[in-house]
Amino acid sequence: MSLAKRNAVVTGSTSGIGLACARALAKEGANVVINGFGDPAEIEKERAGIAEEFGVTAIYDGADMSKPEEIAAMIARAEQTLGSVDILVNNAGIQFVSPIEEFPIEKWNQILAINLSASFHTIRAATPGMKARRWGRIVNMASAHSLVASPFKAAYVAAKHGLAGLNKTVALELATFGVTANCISPGYVWTPLVERQIPDTMKARNLTREQVIDDVLLQAQPTKQFVTVEQVAALVVFLCSDAAAQITGSNISIDGGWTAA
Repeated sequence: MSLAKRNAVVTGSTSGIGLACARALAKEGANVVINGFGDPAEIEKERAGIAEEFGVTAIYDGADMSKPEEIAAMIARAEQTLGSVDILVNNAGIQFVSPIEEFPIEKWNQILAINLSASFHTIRAATPGMKARRWGRIVNMASAHSLVASPFKAAYVAAKHGLAGLNKTVALELATFGVTANCISPGYVWTPLVERQIPDTMKARNLTREQVIDDVLLQAQPTKQFVTVEQVAALVVFLCSDAAAQITGSNISIDGGWTAA
């Protein structure tokens, strides 16, 4: 499979799942736009590494996914610089945990903006070009929480359920234009962000590292194994392939069996 001459925008891709997706797409020959926050030197190191390792064009755009005008400008710059946006991976997301009656309004607004509205804005901007070329792949990074809920995550669960609904609507609208739209819904994925939570949880709950992993983080995943960023990225690449041309409007779980119950 080759994605040579395709151009991809991956939001929230300076680390974790997004970076793995950008690298996997570049490995198949796609030029990539990475996006997100972080240390500028580290971001440049990743960008340059992708370009050198895979022989593609890799550019960085620091658009803030909570700002619609910056999102639109990012898609416009990608089209101008690369010639098109053929693949769009909406991966940017944030989390906040709180009882509903204490949930800060500003956190609700921020999570809805980045986890849901940002995908609307990127899709809205990228769709005209995809329709005109009659080819496109939109992959929305949802979550097991697009299918089931957990307490204290009102904004995140609402946003991810909303993203699944947005995905279905987009898939129906673009079905005759050679453009697919699909959600991927991971469970707990092993990332530096998750790993950094373990020591604090060990201390707060007086648990061993193994207990935190098995009884807290992986409590909902029957396999008792983390999903890896590489597994998620491989699924993204498949959904961008010709083999997946008739997969659209789907929400594909990759969660160790979490949502099977």
